[in-house]
Amino acid sequence: MSVPFDEQTRARAAEIISRYPADRSRSALLPLLHLVQSEEGYVSPAGVEFCAEVLGINKAQVGAVATFYTMYKRRPTGDYLVSVCTNTMCDVLGGQKVFDTLSELLEVGHDQTTADGTITLEHAECLAACDYGPVMTVNYDFFDKVDPDVATGIVEELRAGKQPMPTRGARLCTLKEMSLQLAGFADTREGAVADGPAGDATLRGLRLAQEHGIAVRDFDPNTPIRSKDAGDKPAPPTTRPAAATATTAPDVKAPDGKSPQVRTAETRSPDAATPVPDAPGTTPPVDGTPPAPGDAKAAEAAGVASNKPASDAKPAGDDGGARQANLEGSKEAEAEK
Repeated sequence: MSVPFDEQTRARAAEIISRYPADRSRSALLPLLHLVQSEEGYVSPAGVEFCAEVLGINKAQVGAVATFYTMYKRRPTGDYLVSVCTNTMCDVLGGQKVFDTLSELLEVGHDQTTADGTITLEHAECLAACDYGPVMTVNYDFFDKVDPDVATGIVEELRAGKQPMPTRGARLCTLKEMSLQLAGFADTREGAVADGPAGDATLRGLRLAQEHGIAVRDFDPNTPIRSKDAGDKPAPPTTRPAAATATTAPDVKAPDGKSPQVRTAETRSPDAATPVPDAPGTTPPVDGTPPAPGDAKAAEAAGVASNKPASDAKPAGDDGGARQANLEGSKEAEAEK
């Protein structure tokens, strides 16, 4: 059975769906839920059925999403949703006191609506504005650094039919109007999105950048960002030098043009056949000529023996090879006797 939403709502639903690839139309479910909430003030059973119908999925799939996100209301909600943050930071600063004061004033608890249908009150786990705490929102527009008296004044204005100006952000609107914006449709009220200023904490980073002359290289805020479809060529990749680390070895070339083996504290391993400048137990030849293969073990064994640590600390790297070299050196010494 077709759900009774008017033609304007159906046209908006079709516009929302057209924003997504045809094989991924289900991605339109989130804005569609905001759309039906803009019609009835909450996601009703009829709204769930409507979303399922236009997307070709079942109602259980729609309901699973609608019950997961707290911004989708499953019961009739007031014109103004008052959310008070009671998470750790705001709670420490007095958020719970603000909520308790409003709860007593409005005679409602969490997720309950006043008898006249004007205001719905709710706890909010976090409103992502800890530097402005305690924070509360009205239909997701911010009122910063509130206390019980300030919050009471805001709610009293709402009950009187007024629209107090948020600390920052756009002009207040009803929850239905806000839901339509969240569905992706612009607020057409004159000056609606140009009233509220940005907060000081939000602008602090920008001001510091201006004070110290920090800016994004070659960025012009007056130049619009165009997509590749508009014909612009993608910017060439930026090449940056590799960052040096504590284990980065110097790029030293051997006489034959090959890079010699360079050992670090993390990569040392005994290799008697290859002299390494920083490896313990090896003595680089004076004339640059590597030692004969037959003398390599004896040279390394003698070097390891002469460089034995004074303490019980293990030499850097794998000391298994050093012990083996000592053992072989001892055998050769016994043989000479």
